[in-house]
Amino acid sequence: MVAVTATTRSESSGEPPRVRLNAAYVDAVARAGGVPVVVPVLDPALAASVLAPVRALIVTGGEDVAPDLFGEEPRPGLGRVVRARDVWEIALIHAARDRALPVFGVCRGIQVLNVALGGTLLQDIPRECPGALVHHQPEGRDVRSHPVACLPGSRLARLVGEAATVNSMHHQAIARVAPGLTVTATAPDGMIEGVEWHGTDWWAVGVQWHPEELDGRDAALFSAVVEAAAR
Repeated sequence: MVAVTATTRSESSGEPPRVRLNAAYVDAVARAGGVPVVVPVLDPALAASVLAPVRALIVTGGEDVAPDLFGEEPRPGLGRVVRARDVWEIALIHAARDRALPVFGVCRGIQVLNVALGGTLLQDIPRECPGALVHHQPEGRDVRSHPVACLPGSRLARLVGEAATVNSMHHQAIARVAPGLTVTATAPDGMIEGVEWHGTDWWAVGVQWHPEELDGRDAALFSAVVEAAAR
């Protein structure tokens, strides 16, 4: 079983919170031969118990990450945050690390992975990096909008190739890379698009794009998660 994180969202002030997750994530895991288990936002003290029956963790996309969790004050351009989700997913990542469970971070997930391990984020790319590519594409989620270069010999290069074209739906990104992570994919503007744990004691990969929305070689990323879980 592969745990897939979800968010808690209310569509209006008059409705109760709901657990939400794009179906593309669970479909991608199922196509790769895994059994997806959707995990809502819970008390961080439950992280180890929640992960006890599963073999891998996927941290999904969604809201911005609360800046105080990486030692900063909110800046102009910061979007909606759900701090309870941030704290919960950081606890899940630490619990997964303790058990050497494979972790795959998608879009926001790569950012949470980096923060959990001691890194920082750009709160808003357009304001902090003038001249950067437009990383929040107006097209559909299944449209590839810009290239990435993957580090030769890295897991990402073996899975999607040394040169790939990806979709892009984010305005935050990794700033200072956390200790233990290696940058293995970048956009033409230098924005970090992929990281991996540099040791052999833990399988952890993060990508800044949304492979669950794409066809072709991107499906190999979910196959790699399922295979790592089986090992």
